[in-house]
Amino acid sequence: MFGRDPWGGPLEISHADSATDDDRSRNLDLDRAALSTSSRPLDETQQSWLLAGPGDQGSKKKKYVDLGCLIVSRKIFIWTLGVVFGVAALVGLIILIVKTVPRHHHPRPPPDNYTLALHKALMFFNAQRSGPLPKHNNVSWRGNSGMKDGFSDAAVKRSLVGGYYDAGDAIKFNFPQSFAMTMLSWSVIEYSAKYEAVGELAHVREIIKWGADYILRTFNSSADTIDRIAAQVGAGDTSRGPMPNDHYCWMRPEDMDYPRPVFECHGCSDLAAEMSAALAAASVVFKDNKIYSQKLVHGAATLWKFARMQRARYSAGGSDPAKFYNSTSYWDEFVWGGSWMYLATGNSSYLQLVTNPKMAKHAGAFWGGPDYGVLSWDNKLPGAQVLLSRLRLFLSPGYPYEEILRTFHNQTNIVMCSFLPVFKSFNRTKGGLIQLNHGRPQPLQYVVNAAFLAAVYSDYLEAADTPGWYCGPNFFPTSVLRNFAKTQIDYILGKNPEKMSYVVGFGNRYPKHVHHRGASIPKNGVKYGCKGGWKWRDSKKPNPNTIVGAMVAGPDRHDGFHDVRTNYNYTEPTLAGNAGLVAALVALSGEGNGVDKNTIFSAVPPMFPSPPPPPAPWKP
Repeated sequence: MFGRDPWGGPLEISHADSATDDDRSRNLDLDRAALSTSSRPLDETQQSWLLAGPGDQGSKKKKYVDLGCLIVSRKIFIWTLGVVFGVAALVGLIILIVKTVPRHHHPRPPPDNYTLALHKALMFFNAQRSGPLPKHNNVSWRGNSGMKDGFSDAAVKRSLVGGYYDAGDAIKFNFPQSFAMTMLSWSVIEYSAKYEAVGELAHVREIIKWGADYILRTFNSSADTIDRIAAQVGAGDTSRGPMPNDHYCWMRPEDMDYPRPVFECHGCSDLAAEMSAALAAASVVFKDNKIYSQKLVHGAATLWKFARMQRARYSAGGSDPAKFYNSTSYWDEFVWGGSWMYLATGNSSYLQLVTNPKMAKHAGAFWGGPDYGVLSWDNKLPGAQVLLSRLRLFLSPGYPYEEILRTFHNQTNIVMCSFLPVFKSFNRTKGGLIQLNHGRPQPLQYVVNAAFLAAVYSDYLEAADTPGWYCGPNFFPTSVLRNFAKTQIDYILGKNPEKMSYVVGFGNRYPKHVHHRGASIPKNGVKYGCKGGWKWRDSKKPNPNTIVGAMVAGPDRHDGFHDVRTNYNYTEPTLAGNAGLVAALVALSGEGNGVDKNTIFSAVPPMFPSPPPPPAPWKP
């Protein structure tokens, strides 16, 4: 037969190819025989494959599984599949059990007393706000007030709306208010992580901004040079007879209709330097908002220039401010304000100024005195010394600053020693309250500041890997400082002979007759005039409104306390006092969260200390 050859030629198909299967089988047997007698020996596997018959091929297919690139035993393959599916089923069962069985989460430990009190202490600032209140102010009995401040004074005629009322009255004292804002900013810079952990960071930043915005209104903050600043809005002097003002009248701030004069000063170094410190510290808090932070720094620089050019105390001459917040010196504000200006700008000229030995001498850094080491709205030196000790601990600027920085550091150690009971620098009540103001009224505002300084300084030492400090030949661990701070704040929160918390709203027993106009007059739609509110002042009933978080003035030197509205020495709260309380509470709250080492130095350039001058030539 012929077929078509795909290559173009005829294709011949051999008849031999049409042999039967039997013939092919016989030929295959012959081939096997030939292979078996071949001169090249085959191994057993090759022979088994070649010599296997049709029955053997079927047996092979049953015993092995061809996976393409691999031939495995059928038995092993089945066992492997079984194991895989078994493990998968077991894992699935475990997951199902984990998903369906109810979980028992360990609840977070309840917040400590310091954290609980911190939430409340911050609310006091909401209650003290002046001006148009934000919708989320969360103090139901407060409303817009002081909306004509500044405009109503013919000599000023500019807006001084906003800020905070100082205490139980409606006066805006800019000196202690600025100090309060500086303290709050300092606490945020050091402990922002703690504020954030308890959900109060946005709140405290808002409080600081409210105060900083008002400070910017008290002078021409857009100018580089100024000649005046507003020192106070409202009047409280009643020595000249019955005149309607913020102390003579007892009215809700929302109902004020009496004159609110503005007191301006043309030479007030202490006030200007404190306001400069407040804006500079706030600029560090708001460094994430570059435009606003720069605005604060510019305002602080303008105030600082004014403070240095016009040397005088803001409260000189028996003015109205002098009767309530009299400043004894402006040199401590120079060291305090200059330190904050350096931290806000990194400009070494500020550091050179505050480390000048003459400046330190004028500020009283080298002498003691009964009030040495007591931080307050009037005495900023202890706070400035702690700040500059921080600078030495973490940055070590070296020459030419080292000598005076070491002096400030040593003085800080001495102040910390004075807080300890073993050293009789200050008396204590039988209940354990340190008498930093030597038995005079309103002690708590000084105690909370000391507690903050002790707590933050102990955190500085721990962050610097320093286990403690020396008081003379005796070494004290940092835990001693923290324990001092805790015992004092615990006293304020209720561990005292009266078993009373001096923070309103905290604990089961706290003052109910707080010396505070807004809290003592009901919000019932009735406007009580200047004298009409006296009945609420003199009432024996508890305040109709609870001013949550207000720390009152405190007990007397015998641990006694009289919950009487008419006695402000026991029951009146203040901005400066509550700012120190907030700072101390956040420093003590939580566990294991120390200070933020670096944020406060964010504007300070790297330091490369200059070498000291060479010694004088040797003369034989």
